[in-house]
Amino acid sequence: MSKNFKFITAEEAASHINHSDVVAFSGFTAAGCPKVVPTALAKRAEEFHKQGKEFKVGIFTGASTGDSLDGALARAKAIDFRAPYQSNRDMRNALNSGEIEYCDLHLSVLPQSLRNGFVKKPKFAILEVCDFNENGEVILTTGVGISPTISRLADYIILELNHAHPKELAGFHDIYEVENPPQRREIPIYQASDRIGTTTLKIDPKKIIGIVETDHADEVKGFTPVDEVTSKIGQNVADFLASELKLGKIPESFVPLQSGVGNIANALLASLGENPGIPAFEMYTEVIQDSVIKLMQQGRVKFASGCSLTVSNEVLQEIYSDLDFYRDKLVLRPQEISNNPGIVRRLGLISINTALEADIFGNVNSTHVLGGKMMNGIGGSGDFTRNSYFSIFTTPSTVKGGKISSIVPMVSHTDHSEHSVKVLITEHGVADLRGCSPHQRAELIIENCVAPEYKQLLWDYLKICRPGHTPINLGACFGMHRQFAKTGNMLDTKWEDYAD
Repeated sequence: MSKNFKFITAEEAASHINHSDVVAFSGFTAAGCPKVVPTALAKRAEEFHKQGKEFKVGIFTGASTGDSLDGALARAKAIDFRAPYQSNRDMRNALNSGEIEYCDLHLSVLPQSLRNGFVKKPKFAILEVCDFNENGEVILTTGVGISPTISRLADYIILELNHAHPKELAGFHDIYEVENPPQRREIPIYQASDRIGTTTLKIDPKKIIGIVETDHADEVKGFTPVDEVTSKIGQNVADFLASELKLGKIPESFVPLQSGVGNIANALLASLGENPGIPAFEMYTEVIQDSVIKLMQQGRVKFASGCSLTVSNEVLQEIYSDLDFYRDKLVLRPQEISNNPGIVRRLGLISINTALEADIFGNVNSTHVLGGKMMNGIGGSGDFTRNSYFSIFTTPSTVKGGKISSIVPMVSHTDHSEHSVKVLITEHGVADLRGCSPHQRAELIIENCVAPEYKQLLWDYLKICRPGHTPINLGACFGMHRQFAKTGNMLDTKWEDYAD
């Protein structure tokens, strides 16, 4: 540490930030994102609002964050615009009400968009670190996100020195920023464990206006216990991949896996580890969750490359108590590298992500409820899906106690088109859509993935469709959505009420 750096309070740090400033944060999910400075910034906004003064800032993050960031600032009505992904209830309500302008972006493209000036330049970068030196070399904590890009572009940098994370995290990061076009070279990653950058993030020490000390733990929520539905989805995924391996459609040595965020993803990875037909595997993914660490302890996951350690505090402490065991098994990268489409294609990843809803032709909605209300965002699912060896989407066949079918005639919002979605899996079965026409995809999905109580309804929809390459009835294709909006139950749908 250097006497040239000034230690300040969170309130002093927030006092440098003014109305209409653009602020960018480290981290990826609730892992590694700042906590005390954004909370102080929210209080600063509330004080201005009490005085009848405007105070809103623009925000860029790596992905979602903890409640101390997105939640606090949303409740304080302190946000003008937000990108690229969120998962906080208060934030979601504010952006769906129009209070916050929200730009939903593929996570891999945000750093490039920042560098090229496609979006607003951040004035402040706030980074969570566990150590630093007088030369401006910092060690990030559990999430990297967009830290390299924002620390280079920002005019000012504030460090949150978080003592909840040990300095011994040094060596777990691989910090690398791509060249700008044209004629840039490939990113030289040829297997998941390759390292190409530095273990520290180098920033201009002259930009650092203060260091705020804290010991706040990451706000990663624990995972819900595996239920019958998520367990069956996981088993179906595992059995399908084991079958593909046996048929020679997957190389005998297997390929790296990518898995999305959340309870279903965590459960299905556990199922993959338990399946004797699947060899020990590597992961090249965004988030490293609890199940990955458990499988690593069992020797079922050989290596995991990600952007963040999005694990429960209990599991994080297990890692911290045995860092030497994990040192050659984990690496944390910037999201521009963890989610890079070129690397995804080169490594031949199998991508596994969760759908909010899917339609009978294989189009997937990852983001919007009833077409208009944002849930979280597209995140990195598009980065992986389009470029994978093959893509898998999973979803429970129904939600809301069976009142909503997750499989519909046409998705109310399209994030991943039928051209990118290769396999759809629910608790009822698997629809392998590769090489199929729209008619064939519809038959496979209805027969294998739809809940029994909705099968006849969807077969009946096909009967009223106009003939064509893709059968459709323009009046009825959103009939199930419209019925839910009207009565609260898709099962009440009668096609004659909507058909053209």
